[in-house]
Formats: sequence, C-alpha cells, structure tokens
Amino acid sequence: MNIELTLLLLVVGALAVTWICRRLDVSAPLVLVVVGIAASFLPGVEAVEFDPEIVLLVVLTPLLYSAALESSYMGIRANVRPIGLLAIGLPVFSAVAVGLVAWWVVPGLSLPAALVLGAVVAPPDAVSALSIGRRLGLPRRMMTILGGESLVNDATALTLFRVFVAVAAGTGMTPLSGIGMFLLAAVGGTVIGLAIGWVVHAVRRRLDDPNIESALGLVVPFGVYLVAEEAHTSGVLAVVVAGLYLGHHAPESGYATRLQEQAVWRASDTILESVVFALIGLQLTAVLAQAGPIGPLLVTGVIVTVAAVVARILWVFPATYVPRVLSARVRRSSPRPPWQVPAVISWSGMRGVVTLAAAFAIPAEVPGRETIVFLAFFVTVATLLLHGLTLPTVIRRLGVRETGFQADVLAEAQTQYDAVQAAIGRLDELTEGTESTPHMVQKLRYLAQQSANSVWEQLGRPDSEAGEPPSVAYRRLRREMLNEERSTFVERRDSGAIDDEVLRRVLRRLDFEEAMLSRDEA
Repeated sequence: MNIELTLLLLVVGALAVTWICRRLDVSAPLVLVVVGIAASFLPGVEAVEFDPEIVLLVVLTPLLYSAALESSYMGIRANVRPIGLLAIGLPVFSAVAVGLVAWWVVPGLSLPAALVLGAVVAPPDAVSALSIGRRLGLPRRMMTILGGESLVNDATALTLFRVFVAVAAGTGMTPLSGIGMFLLAAVGGTVIGLAIGWVVHAVRRRLDDPNIESALGLVVPFGVYLVAEEAHTSGVLAVVVAGLYLGHHAPESGYATRLQEQAVWRASDTILESVVFALIGLQLTAVLAQAGPIGPLLVTGVIVTVAAVVARILWVFPATYVPRVLSARVRRSSPRPPWQVPAVISWSGMRGVVTLAAAFAIPAEVPGRETIVFLAFFVTVATLLLHGLTLPTVIRRLGVRETGFQADVLAEAQTQYDAVQAAIGRLDELTEGTESTPHMVQKLRYLAQQSANSVWEQLGRPDSEAGEPPSVAYRRLRREMLNEERSTFVERRDSGAIDDEVLRRVLRRLDFEEAMLSRDEA
C-alpha cells in the first residue's frame, strides 16, 4: 500500500472514530490512541513514518495557532502568574525531576541523556483535558489557566530539549550558554511573533477581501514558525504570540473573514487532533522494534510515568498556595482557591504529540536513544489513559464546577441592552428628517429589541415553567420559513427556472441568517 493511500485511510478512519465518540459522548483522543495501538498489530498495516520536523510544522503549529486565536488575551494577562508557573516553571521542574529518576533507574543511562528524557516528557498536551473540562463545565479561570499552560509549555520544553541534547551529544554546551540559548529562544520568539502579527494585521486591514484575508491567515502559522526557527528562536512561542495578537484584534476584521476563519480552523483542528492521536497509537510497533528486550523497560516505564505524574502534583500545590503566603498583593488580587482546584489541575497532565515528536527528533549521537524513545512513548500512552479515563470522575467527585453563569449572562444582557440603545440612537440620527418609511424604522427597532430580550430571557424561569420564550419561538418559526425558502429555490433550480449561480447566491444569504439564529441559541 503506497504512502498516499495509507495517509488517506488514516485521516478517514480517525475522523470516523471521532464522529462515533462524539455521538457516544466519550473522549475521542483516548479511543483513537487505543484504536491506533490495535491497528498497529493488524496484518498488512505498515508503520506510518513519524517525521518529527513534519509533525511539529504541519500538526503542532496550526493546532497551537488555532488555539491561540480562540484564547483570551485578557484572561491570560489576568492569570499570567499561575500560567507562567505552570508553563515555564513546571516543565523545568518536571524535566529535572524525571531526569534524575530515570538516571537512577535506567542502567547505563547518563545524566545528560536522562535529562533529555525529562525534557521530552515534560510538556502536557491539554487537548484531552480541555475537552473534558469543557464538557463537564470547569470554571472559566481554570480553563484559561490550562489553555495558557498548553500554549507556552511546549516552547519551554522544546527549548530545554535542545539544550540537553546539545549537552548529551557532547557539543561542549556550558550552563551559561544553555541559559543564553533559552533566553534567545524565548525573547526572540516573542519578538518575531509580535512583529509578524502586527504586520499581518496591518496588511489584512487594508485588503478588504475576505478570501485573500482568510488565505493569508492560513499561511501565517507556518510562515511565523519557519522564520523563528531560521532565526534560532522558538518557533512554537512565536506562533502562539502571533495567534494571540491576531485573535485579540480579530474584531477589527470584517464579519465574512471571521466566519470563514472560524469554520476553516475548526475543521482543521478536528482533522489534526483526530489524526495525531491515532498516529500516537500507530507508533507502537515501530517503537517496539527499536527498543530491544521489553520486560525490564516496562517496569522502568511505570517508574518514569509515576515520576512525571508526581512531579506535576508536587509543583502545582505549592505554586498555588506559596505565592499567596509570601505576597499580600497576590492574596488581595486572587483569593485562596479550595484544594480541589489544584487537585484537578495537577491531574490534567496527559502527554501528547510534542512528547513523541521530540523523542523521535533525538539524534543518534545521544546515548540510549532507543530507550528514551520507548520510555517517552510509554509515558505518553500511560498518562493519556490514566488521566483521560479518571479525570472526569475526579472533576465530578471533587465538585469543581463553573458557578459564574448567572453573572456572565447578566453582564452580557446589560451590555447587549446598552449596545441596542446605542444602535437605536444611531438609527434615529440616520432617519431624522429623511423620507425613511415608518414601517422600516419600526421593523429595525423591533429586531434590535428582540436581540436584547433574547439574553435577558436566560435569566428567567425554566422553559418548563414559563413556556416557550418569544425569542425561541421566533427562531423556531423563522428557521422553518428559511427551510421553505430553500426548498422553493431548489425546486426552481431543478425545473430550470433559475441556474446554480442564482441558487448559490440565495443560499449564502439564507445561510448567513440561519447562522445568526444559531448564534443566538449558543
């Protein structure tokens, strides 16, 4: 079977499994890993080539960029201290802790090579944790912290990885030069990401062409990554910074650009996340072929996995409470959270594609490479299954839930009311002294008022008690009318009364209106 057909089957199979998991409301990443492992042993299934450079560029880069676009810059800035402790401090602590344990338990593994392993398994992949947390309603601040961690920790771990690989390969790297490399990667990646983000945003504001703007947006993450890597800085961090900048300024773009980009990146995320977890499972046979005798390595794998899990717990609890003990300002700005909050965060340490990509990128000059690759794979699969299967239960048992829904709805409703009043004021300015028909003005006022009322209705009684709210009835009836309009136009196209070009133009208008109806239901 040629590689093109293999990749096609991988994508189609991964999407099929993801669809089934969503229908059954189970965690797709876990099932995909298990299915991938099982598929790797089927007769005729060849090991899929895992090129770390291609995976980092083609898979990790767009996933991080898309996540950054959807992230809240304001939320990350408000939580920069906990995110920094998790995204910078924790990978360093985990790399050293796991490296020391591996140096102790793996016969013949040098300390520099053990630290390479520590850096490889240091960054958690938050895709599974965030999907579980979103489904179970974790508090928004926790989701922001976990999302912010996932955006930056890859850059930290990969920079550590480069430093430790240079030491293990005997290139004469000194501690001072290692710190310099780390700072260059961090500062340089940030500067490049900001600079390219600013330039792209300035260019897009002058294009006034949604298709070109969206096409440019697709090129941005890959261009940012390649430029930053060519400058020997952190391409991952540069992509994240550019994504945060452009996402924060997205309201300044046109509506068509935003709609297109959201659709494109969500579809892209679904494909890449599905494929990457299936790909993790499919690596098993290739890893086993390189590892040699498996028995002793299984015991070592368990020990290293325990070290990675415990290191996160040992870091998260002190990082949560010690700053509040030492600083009155922190205590005032951020109340002490109950112990259940750091417990859930500490149990959200699933590893993913970055760990495997880094492992396969280890050069042959590093002693013990085969052992490191096996242990990295073991930790990845073990943490995905351990945390992924138990995290929902932990969240439910500890009762960590979002409690600010009413406050969010109240703030949205008040802002919506103010916005509608401003819009009506603008309408009055534009129609005063003109020949605008009263009926048209009355209709515009009514639609604006409906927009405001739809949010206030969320604060009222349940539908079972109050009956169907007016805005819900409006959306239901208007959707039926839109469906009837579509059917009429399709019938006229089929009869030859209109051609496909007319049908596509009308369908686009009707689809935009239905999209607005669906947005009001979200």
